[in-house]
Amino acid sequence: MNRGKLKKSFGYAVRGIGLVFRSEQNFRIQVSVGIFALFLGLFLGISAIKFIFLASVITLVLVLECLNTAVEYIADMLKPRLSDHVKMVKDIMAGAVLLASLLSIIIGIWIFL
Repeated sequence: MNRGKLKKSFGYAVRGIGLVFRSEQNFRIQVSVGIFALFLGLFLGISAIKFIFLASVITLVLVLECLNTAVEYIADMLKPRLSDHVKMVKDIMAGAVLLASLLSIIIGIWIFL
């Protein structure tokens, strides 16, 4: 294992997350809500399994938002923004993020109520 390559890989990943954080308002909102939910879970002393569920759905939403952003960039490179196909791809990815967000809300309600 080459430590230099591994360090570079982590650097690229952190830079990518930073890019999404700076460019996507929804991602910043999701990070803020996620951090609040995790602190609330710690404050209320939820069980370890509930905390794992909470952290997992937060991560799922953030990962899907990163994928959504990447797909949007690729779609914009391949076709102009006004293309119906690009719009469909972007709408489908936004739908995936929405579904994950709805799941996280349902699980959050289950955990906190």
